[in-house]
Amino acid sequence: MKISVSGTYSSGKTSTVMALSHYTGVPRSLARTIREIMPQALPGLKLTDITPAQFLQLTMRRHTGRAVQEALLGDHFVSDGSSLQEWLYGVGRLRHGMNPNATAEGANGLATTTPEEMVFFGKVVEQYGQAFKQHVKATYDAYVHLRHELPITADGHRPMNNEFRATIDEMLLATLDELRIPYHVVSGSMAERLETIAGIFGWTPVMSTAQAIELAGQEYGRQDFRMEHERVPART
Repeated sequence: MKISVSGTYSSGKTSTVMALSHYTGVPRSLARTIREIMPQALPGLKLTDITPAQFLQLTMRRHTGRAVQEALLGDHFVSDGSSLQEWLYGVGRLRHGMNPNATAEGANGLATTTPEEMVFFGKVVEQYGQAFKQHVKATYDAYVHLRHELPITADGHRPMNNEFRATIDEMLLATLDELRIPYHVVSGSMAERLETIAGIFGWTPVMSTAQAIELAGQEYGRQDFRMEHERVPART
């Protein structure tokens, strides 16, 4: 069974997937983060400063990397998000601007782009959406959707505001309805999430929730949280 754990920024997808994999023994697929991709793709830039064309490059890189990982894992895994998020983050920028931080207080987040840029950006995002939806429909058996119960992480990396996050959350569920992919909305503490998800799919725990959460915490803490522009590009 191939399951995607979906949600918007700061919904806890990554930590939930890490803990769920430990709790159930189901392999997990973690896509490379934008922080990891950008030093090689766009060295020296911050996500908040990228152009529409650069955003499309990042979207393509993250989708292809995700698809490769999924193929390597076969028919039984849990995935940290899906390519729907990459597409919908583009759709959200059409509404809220390339840097949604700039629209948090009613500012014009579209001011840094030209109308022509955004029209073309919108056309490409629409075409990406067609391809990504087909990929998702052919790949996942079901989704677990995490509501955005947690505050947005104010780390300077995520171009985000609450209205943008609510928009993405609504569009994710609407797209799953459109694609007729079954999904389960899950909330609560991490332990409650793990028990609920395992129960939904009939997965037998291989350790306690406390052990799984501890291991996931250690794993999550080993990640490199430096800003993307502070990292040295990976050698090719």
